[in-house]
Amino acid sequence: DEAATHIQKLMTKQGITEGGLRVGIKGGGCSGLSYTFSWERESRLGDQVIDGPGGTKLFVDKKSLIYLNGTVLDYDSALMGKGLHFINPNAKASCGCGSSFSV
Repeated sequence: DEAATHIQKLMTKQGITEGGLRVGIKGGGCSGLSYTFSWERESRLGDQVIDGPGGTKLFVDKKSLIYLNGTVLDYDSALMGKGLHFINPNAKASCGCGSSFSV
């Protein structure tokens, strides 16, 4: 719920009234794979569309879904770790900053 609220606030700040947050995976980072975020006005062909609380939407491409299946997107409001965080059951290891992982 906190992540959904944060996503909605960011969308409003960016002036995005429709669409959602694209979440994906790309090669790189200190552990081998990195999480990516981008704002999208609509899903792409083949995307998995995940409906979240309050009408939030996440768009995930098929390739990224393999690595993100079962993942929970959370929001941490702590001073040192403020932001969206992934709780990914597929990650075997991750870096200290939490933005990259390995499988």
